[in-house]
Amino acid sequence: MNQTYFIGVDVGSGSARAALVDQNGHVVKASVKELQTWKPKTDYYEQSSDDVWKCCEHVIKNVIQSVNPSHIKGIGFDATCSLVALDKNGNPKTVSFSKDNNQNIIMWMDHRAQVEADFINNSSHEILKYVGGKVSLEMEMPKVLWLKKHLPEQWLEYGYFFDLPDFLTWKATGSMSRSLCSLVCKWNYECSITGQRGWNLDFLKKIGLDDLAANNFDKIGNKVLMPGEHCGGLTKQAADSLGLIPETPVATSIIDAHAGGLGMIGVCGENIDSDMSTRLSLICGTSTCHMAVYIKPVMVKGVWGPYFSAMVPNMWLNEAGQSASGMLLDYVISSHPAGNKLLNQKSTGEVRNHLRGLLADMAKRQGLDDVSLLTKDFHVWPDFHGNRSPLADPTMKGMVVGLTINGSEANLALLYLATMQALAYGTRHIVDALMLAGYAPFKSLPVCGGITKDPLFIHIQADSVGLPILMPQEKDSVLVGSAILGACASRYFNSVEAAIQSMGGKADVVHANPNVKSFHDKKYDVFLKMFQDQISYRNIMNS
Repeated sequence: MNQTYFIGVDVGSGSARAALVDQNGHVVKASVKELQTWKPKTDYYEQSSDDVWKCCEHVIKNVIQSVNPSHIKGIGFDATCSLVALDKNGNPKTVSFSKDNNQNIIMWMDHRAQVEADFINNSSHEILKYVGGKVSLEMEMPKVLWLKKHLPEQWLEYGYFFDLPDFLTWKATGSMSRSLCSLVCKWNYECSITGQRGWNLDFLKKIGLDDLAANNFDKIGNKVLMPGEHCGGLTKQAADSLGLIPETPVATSIIDAHAGGLGMIGVCGENIDSDMSTRLSLICGTSTCHMAVYIKPVMVKGVWGPYFSAMVPNMWLNEAGQSASGMLLDYVISSHPAGNKLLNQKSTGEVRNHLRGLLADMAKRQGLDDVSLLTKDFHVWPDFHGNRSPLADPTMKGMVVGLTINGSEANLALLYLATMQALAYGTRHIVDALMLAGYAPFKSLPVCGGITKDPLFIHIQADSVGLPILMPQEKDSVLVGSAILGACASRYFNSVEAAIQSMGGKADVVHANPNVKSFHDKKYDVFLKMFQDQISYRNIMNS
């Protein structure tokens, strides 16, 4: 039996997961536990750091059952880029109008800080060029500024702010260090092309948050480490609660999507270029993140980055994405009269299987060679939760063309298909933006995440973008990515790159169907016209 294991822990939007992973990147055992989320108002999403940590304890203890703790050589954590607030003693401090200290996390998807984001963007500070020209509502500075403005009494009592991945390593080790990944990607921490690195005091002054500089930036972190660096060993308290050995190495953390990118970027696909800079990784969950790494920095309007060494050491990362993907597909099903009825009878996965079957039957009856051809007159613009990239406009809305007075399952199937296509065209839009800015042509799209279990989604991505899809044979790429960090912290591998190559594994390849290229080209033209039309409507109404 293998005697070397690493633990990967992933805290997503709805659940905490852990996996026991061997040195070859194989997931031996995995566990999951749902998180509690509060939704006090429209676009407000709050969680509890105590609940998150208890869920982490639960899943870690599950995966190490029957394993000798001495065989666990390292632990890596990843999580959503949500904001955790603690008081001066390290206890949870509320971020909510409820004043309940249990509600001390503002989730990444929370859009309460629109005014604050607009204020920061209107500063036109030089540092904003590293986030595509605009901070996103998903980033932390707008949220922190919102807390200062709307909860002034609490503001004086806040002791520490963490990105959720860094909170987890603090709970495990007691280390106040922060991950370069979290800080440069979500906190406007400077790691520039010219070599400057650190908190930009001029920026903080300009947006009214210069009080964060007190005591050498103690509230937001003054010790910054690279993902995968040893940030400390398990404290006795944490080790006892987890059933592990004190001082077990813990890696500096990473954001969840970046863990997925790390876990996939080294996969081997037959006859597919292995150069990491030719791959655009898609991590598809509630939202979708698009990760691209390059040997030189590339500024892309509407796309975050370039971030140096934020995912792969010594490479520049650009991060694009879609604010709602899995969440959007779920909404399309649940909000349709036929979908609502189906969900009362079947699970979401069963409903999706049913819709795929309907689409196949419809295509067969109409003599069509591919189900995609069913949506010739059905078009969707998918920004029901705003546009993350490449427009970087959280005020964009969803659009549907082709509606009729029809509540049938067949109608739902067409809407579901058109929405999947729209998400794929969103990926194509991002690819075009990256290449226009200076990226070399991409040669493959590694994918992971819940939506990728749907074979129709995979084929549509390949056909719409015109690139082969790499599907890792090890399905939990995010957990593999966080385990890779644990392997690095343990010194089992001498570099992150070596761990990526050794633990990345193999991938199945899904090639694009050339017979539907012209159809998707036409639909992509409609897709681009739809957002232009929405802007035109907005301009007319504001004139």
